[in-house]
Amino acid sequence: MQLDSLNKVQKEVVLNSEGPMMVLAGAGSGKTRTLVTRISHLLQEKGISPFQVLALTFSNKAAREMRERIASSVDIDLGALQVTTFHSFCARVLRSQANYIGLSKSFTIYDDSESKAIVKSLLAKRGISTKEISPYEVLNFIDELKNKGYYPGRETEIDTEDDDFFFQMFQEYESELARSNAVDFGGLITGVLKLFEKHPSVLKTYQERFRYLLVDEYQDTNRCQFELVCYLAEQTQNICVVGDEDQSIYSWRGADINNIFDFEKKFPTAKMFKLEQNYRSSKKIIEAASHVIARNSYRKGKTMWTDNPDGEEIEIVETGSDREECDFVANKIADLKKAGASYNDIAVFYRTNSQSRQVEDALRNSNTAYRVVGGIKFYDRKEIKDILAYLRLIVNEKDNLALSRVVNVPARGIGATTLRKFEEESIKNSQSLLETLRDIVNSPEDFKHIRMSAKVKSSINQFVSLIDELKILNDAGESPEIIFEKAVNETGYISFLKAAKTYEAEARLENLGELGNAIAQFENNNPKPTLDTFLETVTLDQSANHEEQNSGEVSLMTIHGAKGLEFQYVFIVGAEENMFPSLRSLEGGEKSLEEERRLFYVAMTRAMVKLFICFAQGRMLYGQLRFNGPSRFIHEIPPKYYSWIKTKTGARGSWAGQGNGHSSQNEDDFFADEEYDDDVVYQVQSKGPESKFPQGVSVIHSLYGEGQVTETSGAGDQEKVVIKFKDGAIKKFMVKFAPLELLS
Repeated sequence: MQLDSLNKVQKEVVLNSEGPMMVLAGAGSGKTRTLVTRISHLLQEKGISPFQVLALTFSNKAAREMRERIASSVDIDLGALQVTTFHSFCARVLRSQANYIGLSKSFTIYDDSESKAIVKSLLAKRGISTKEISPYEVLNFIDELKNKGYYPGRETEIDTEDDDFFFQMFQEYESELARSNAVDFGGLITGVLKLFEKHPSVLKTYQERFRYLLVDEYQDTNRCQFELVCYLAEQTQNICVVGDEDQSIYSWRGADINNIFDFEKKFPTAKMFKLEQNYRSSKKIIEAASHVIARNSYRKGKTMWTDNPDGEEIEIVETGSDREECDFVANKIADLKKAGASYNDIAVFYRTNSQSRQVEDALRNSNTAYRVVGGIKFYDRKEIKDILAYLRLIVNEKDNLALSRVVNVPARGIGATTLRKFEEESIKNSQSLLETLRDIVNSPEDFKHIRMSAKVKSSINQFVSLIDELKILNDAGESPEIIFEKAVNETGYISFLKAAKTYEAEARLENLGELGNAIAQFENNNPKPTLDTFLETVTLDQSANHEEQNSGEVSLMTIHGAKGLEFQYVFIVGAEENMFPSLRSLEGGEKSLEEERRLFYVAMTRAMVKLFICFAQGRMLYGQLRFNGPSRFIHEIPPKYYSWIKTKTGARGSWAGQGNGHSSQNEDDFFADEEYDDDVVYQVQSKGPESKFPQGVSVIHSLYGEGQVTETSGAGDQEKVVIKFKDGAIKKFMVKFAPLELLS
């Protein structure tokens, strides 16, 4: 056993094998090596049977790597040693003891899509559409209950009123699972909790078997998992939890930082060890990061240190725009490569997935190989490919692949079977799919042999009408940006995502906003921008970097995805107020802000040799130029640890040395030499925009001809109208996208 490779505190963690223990393991402190050595010590030196040891972690990859390292360090048969995830452990327990809680051993584990299907069915039985209440709202409520350890019938302090709609949905959902002999992911944990509480003899069996319990990444446990491990360790008290409150960044998926603080309440005799020596980063990076995280009050308190060299200063990079920020990153990476660095040693971190698009563009333009870690390249993301397919169909109506992709996105009731019939018709008549759909709309009597509901016929009509309207705009030379906005709005794609009310849907909305930014930038950079040239540019850019390069790839990822990784060179982009910290965290109070600071700390401590923290004076967000100002976290780094670099093409003025970064800068700060009169006060009476097409007016639509406005709602960019045309057709339009004119 390699005790000689451990420092003093790590050895104490290994050798103190009896009783409860909490190990606060700072970033880069050799946590995994310590854990592996501790388990090896129990097996090899203490003679504990592998059958009696249970190590729980959060990913199959981490569990597999830990088991492999243990196997290579001991010369005994590991046999029944369980190094596994919480969900795998609980599934195994339930398979063995299913009859105690009304399940058979062949129960099904439902995934997220199957859980969603159940909720949709329950809503439908109540006559509630998914537009009124999103299934994700119900599922989020259910997840929250289960993360807190609630199961039906359990006494709890959680507010669970019987007349609450969401609680009723939870009860019906659980009943449906029981009827189906199924559990969901959260139910695996609550199921074992229920088993242990309702059947003490079963609990005693597992307490006597697992006499030594270890929990990795303890700061990521939810309340239900905390209670579970407390039950398992209640008898022997031989529990060792390893975590870092300064790296607790997953509250949005149920992680409860209070588990760190409540451990000593549950186990009053617990020993506390702090792994504070960092083996990863330079002294300047570690000390700078320590100053930032010290601002948090919700922590046990560690002071990270290292014997590594001082290293280079952190570079705070101030650019004029978000595009310049990404160009700087690409150019600096090229410089590092010329100086001998490997792409494998370089990473770019961002707060949200949508930020990757401009970074990817800049790296492609500089012929830099990259990979998006824990995510999908921007133009490969589903929502981006969906909208690009709509745009491709507008440019080329014979693109059957594009039509097949989007004809039922968002869902229009046109399933795979119906689509297959349409494809057969198009082949028979030597037509494109879109031409066949047009014929179905215009000559329905010719397609009586295809069984279609009224809903499907209506959906086809609306789909064809929208594509034709978009084609008219494109043929008339309308800007790609306007066509894009009409497409994402009138297809129902935006409404569909907004209704979901999930983090994933919000991320998809951000990505679509970033696609809009990409189209706007394309228009600004091309004297004659067209939709087909934009699509061609995207396609060629995507195919340019498909060659495998021996020198590896630059890693792009969100900071949440970077936890546990390390790189020689790290770039943090978008370090601005309202972005990092995010606007959501600023609105969420002090605890949310502290979690954002922990996220910033995680980002900083991934860097080994050199750290670049970048921000832009002006940034395009949701189609508008925003002046956010640098992140407050930048100003929490003492100046002695960084140099402040301002790119030559940046806007006038600089944030270097200014304030504490807590207030946003506005546009006037960048144009302070504009003349104005301090003594004049202008009072302007605000008047909202009037309807452009009020009820009753006659209009002409370039596709449908003359009609009359029967309803009007909203005004300005949000104005919508319902028009009854001369042929009796009634259609609804968003005015800013519709090719409408008033008839005199």
